[in-house]
Formats: sequence, structure tokens, C-alpha cells
Amino acid sequence: MSIQLKEVTTKSDLKKFICFQFELYKGNKYWVPPLIFDEFKTLSKEKNPAFDFCEAKYWLAYNNNKIVGRIAGIINKSYNERWNQKAARFGWIDFIDDAEVFKSLMNELEKWAKEKGMEKIHGPLGFTDFDGEGMLIEGFEELSTFGSIYNYPYYPKHMEINGFEKDVDWIEYSVNVGSTIKEKIARIADEVAKRNNLHLLKVKKSKEMLPYAREIFYVINKAYKPLYGFVELTDKQIDMYVKAYFGFIKPDYVPVILDEQNRVVAFGITMPSLSVAMQKCNGSLFPFGFIHVLKAMRNNPYADLYLTAVLPELQNKGVNAMLINEMNKVFIRNKITKVETNRELELNSKIQAQWRFFDSRLHKRRRCYEKRLD
Repeated sequence: MSIQLKEVTTKSDLKKFICFQFELYKGNKYWVPPLIFDEFKTLSKEKNPAFDFCEAKYWLAYNNNKIVGRIAGIINKSYNERWNQKAARFGWIDFIDDAEVFKSLMNELEKWAKEKGMEKIHGPLGFTDFDGEGMLIEGFEELSTFGSIYNYPYYPKHMEINGFEKDVDWIEYSVNVGSTIKEKIARIADEVAKRNNLHLLKVKKSKEMLPYAREIFYVINKAYKPLYGFVELTDKQIDMYVKAYFGFIKPDYVPVILDEQNRVVAFGITMPSLSVAMQKCNGSLFPFGFIHVLKAMRNNPYADLYLTAVLPELQNKGVNAMLINEMNKVFIRNKITKVETNRELELNSKIQAQWRFFDSRLHKRRRCYEKRLD
């Protein structure tokens, strides 16, 4: 096989880069497609504020004029400064099951990283923690979630054969909700609220949450600061995420905890699962894709947990019980039977401890690989 590497330099190239996965995973019942316009926004220097502190290159691998692989190389300068590293990331990696294709992509990435003075490569990672992270190494026959990476079982095999080693793992649980409120959680939640003078934000419409939106992201910056690879979001990034997501969230599914001064101290973001809806959309909300999303938001027995965060000074004080208790009420009220936790760091025992009250199953594992550069 003769492999040719081509750098993505035009909008037409970028469209091919984004759409390659749709061909590769066509007919796969576990893969959940991204929205094409979201991919364009994330990968475009003009639209993604992460490019204020990141640089990136993308490559396509061809064989006989047919695309057989892709990869993105990213250098997050803020990450390298924050964690005192010289690391290049790889993301958006997809390829047919062929050793030559994989090696060609990685060789090109390594060459670029060395030219930039990097000492290692690691991934899959995106520009920030809000992009997909971690290569699936367990759970290939589990339905993926919207915004998560799915890959074939041969991916990690090629990684390991070519000298990549584990950097860190994320794990994911499938949680059975049940039909009754957990009395112990409810009791703890009530005690914690009284002891710390905390209360839940009560709103009915998404626009009523907008005054608290920026505070929510500031809580993320503080709570996630010590976690693997995290870099605080800039104001420009926060503005982008607020504009993108806070117009259509369902307030019931986003419990926000306030202190005596009505400042945000903790929150959780869940949503009815969009996995099946996004499969039906196949990358586009128009002309009819949005109908599947609307149906999923209104009548759905499954939900996804995207984010939870508690200010550091209130961690280990039971505040998570308030969030879990409120989410449990919402799930029961909306006849949700299963919740997908999405990725949690393997060593984050604080997060995993909250599932001990439920019937849960560890069903996916993702890995960030690393490789030192000679």
C-alpha cells in the first residue's frame, strides 16, 4: 500500500477531514456522529477561541486517491506552561485497520512535534477538556454518547504495537435510577444544606439561568484545576460556551446550588440522552434532524451526565448529595431509567463514590496514551 499524507489547508480539505469518520463508521450501531457544524467551529482557527493559546495542524492519509486516515496535532501552550511539559497532543484520529496507515499518520505528527521542540506526544485529546478525550479500550459494544469518542477495537492495538503507553484512564458507568428517592441521600442532602446555609436555584426557563452561567464556569475552573491536564477556561471560551449551550438547556436537568449570598458553589449538568437522536441526524440538524433532537428532549428513558463541580472549600462536605438528590428527583419525575455518567478519571474516587447508592455498572474505559520523542 502506498500512503500519501496531505496537510489540511483549505475549507474543502477540512470538510473531507471532518466527514471521513462518517464513511469509516457507516453502519456501526454504537458510533454517535458529531454535528458537522460543531466540528467546523472547533477545528477552525477563526471560530475557536482556544487558538488564542493553541496551534494545530491536520493531516489526511490517502491511498489511490481514497482517504484512509486522519489525525490532528495540537500544541496547547497554556497546558504546557501550567503543567511544565513540552507535549504535543493528537486528536481526531481515525484510520482503517492498516499498520502502514497508522505509522504514516503518527510519523508525520512526531516529525511536526519535534520541529516544535516537543518532548512527547499524548492523546487522544482535544484543544480543551470540553472536546472528546480518551481512546476507547473497553466497551466497544456499548452505545456511545454525544460528544464522546468512539473507535474500533483495533485502534488501541496499533497504539501499543507502536510504543504508546498508558498515561491516564477514564471510566464510565451505566447507572440504574430506580423509581424511588434514596432516603439516605435525601437525608444527607437536607443536613448539608442546613449546615452550610445552601439552597437550590429555582428557575423554570433556560434564560433565567443566564445570570448564573459565567459563575458556573468559574466554579469549573476552580474545581477542576488540580485534575489531570486541566487548563482554566478563558473569558472568551466561557462566552462561547454560554452562547452555544445555555439557550437550550433544560433547567430541571441542571441543579445549581447557591450560598447565602446567592453565589454559585456547585452544579450538575445532565440532559436527556441525544445518542439515538444524533444517529438519526447523521451530522446535521437540518432540514429534519432537529425534530429527532426535540423528541429526545421530551420523551426519553435515558439521560447523560455531562458535568458536576463543587467549589474546593465545599468538597468532602456532602454537597454532591444535594446534586444527586435533586437529579434523582428529576429523573424519577421524567421517567428516566438509566443514566450514562460519561468519563471520570480512574483515580477520582470522590466522583465514583456517589454511585455506591445506585445499581451501577462500569461499562467503558478510555485511555490517554503517551510516547516520548527521541
